[in-house]
Amino acid sequence: MSRIGNNPIRIPEGVNVDILSNKIVVKGKMGELMQDYSDVIFELDDNILTVNRLTDSKDHRAKHGLFRALVNNMVEGVSKGFTKELELVGVGYRASNQGQKLDLALGFSHNILFDIAPEVKVETVSEKGKNPIVKLSSHDKQLLGYVAAKIRSFRKPEPYKGKGVKFVGEQIRRKAGKSA
Repeated sequence: MSRIGNNPIRIPEGVNVDILSNKIVVKGKMGELMQDYSDVIFELDDNILTVNRLTDSKDHRAKHGLFRALVNNMVEGVSKGFTKELELVGVGYRASNQGQKLDLALGFSHNILFDIAPEVKVETVSEKGKNPIVKLSSHDKQLLGYVAAKIRSFRKPEPYKGKGVKFVGEQIRRKAGKSA
């Protein structure tokens, strides 16, 4: 029994779903996404998309919920989009961008220049007295998560002072320092 796989997907107004033999294409105002699939059957009627599996084998049951979640993220992405915010915590940590190039000063001897994928929009916010914030937005949730994780990997938050690149709202497990 798949709780996620059995949930129907509501297709909002302005989103077009094309089901091909082994590919599903979702188009909306934010963009177009495509996903290959196997071992499941998609049925579309009255703006409700349902996902059914071919058999009850272990592999088909595993892919049932997976493909339903992937297609649901595609539908949500092309209609509303996704955003992630990263916060740079540390003295002298800065971020700026020129178009799709992100320039990060993270305490190394050199700045890190990072080319962002064209599907991801980047914006940097630097206010006096607050930590710099990098805002990423895209219609592709997988690509957005990959880019955000890559930026975070340049300087992960350390457990003693909490310095580094972290997601906004992320809780860092802190450790006590030396005890004299």
